[in-house]
Amino acid sequence: MISVQTWSDAQRLWDFQQMHHEPRPCSVGIGLGSHDLGVADETVNLYQRGKFPLIVFTGATSRTTRDRMPRGEAEHYRERALELGVPASAILVEPEARNTGENINFTRELLTGRGIDVPSVMLVSKPYEERRAYATARKLWPGVEIVSASAPMTLAEYVDSMKDPRLVLDMLVGAQQRLLIYPKQGFMIRQEIPDSVAAAYEHLCSEGFTSRLVLAD
Repeated sequence: MISVQTWSDAQRLWDFQQMHHEPRPCSVGIGLGSHDLGVADETVNLYQRGKFPLIVFTGATSRTTRDRMPRGEAEHYRERALELGVPASAILVEPEARNTGENINFTRELLTGRGIDVPSVMLVSKPYEERRAYATARKLWPGVEIVSASAPMTLAEYVDSMKDPRLVLDMLVGAQQRLLIYPKQGFMIRQEIPDSVAAAYEHLCSEGFTSRLVLAD
């Protein structure tokens, strides 16, 4: 059983990770690969609402996606977008990235190589990774306007859609850890972490939601 306190702590991390940016027109929408096809759905939704004329789906596979997305996250996202009516001409695929930094760097290289001018990008991620994606892009792609976006969902709705509460909480904790350690490693900009969020993170770690943590220096 997951306690009421644990859910409260998870909610604090969920709320903090979301940037609450207002979606506005951008040069390109970047769907960040993951286990969640909902990212592809939301990217398509934003494209169909006219928020960008071009989509890049980026991502290889990981331990959580190699079975369910054997052709790679970006390729499965592309297939989903085509099913939802996006023309193939509006989609580019970056199939090699295995982390958020590579998502940003490899997508930037792909667009530069095609001579596509990119003054602004909309990063579409899972709801609990908006802030991580934003901080990474701000570090690795300076001078470009960054807008973070995700499917508008509550934590309860997201957990229900994933059918795996522990996985979601583990992922939340992992995303929060990266905000703490990656700025020191040069992977993202530093952001202020409220004391209440830091305390929620520490409590979730003590409760064992640690499978998505990485080794820190």
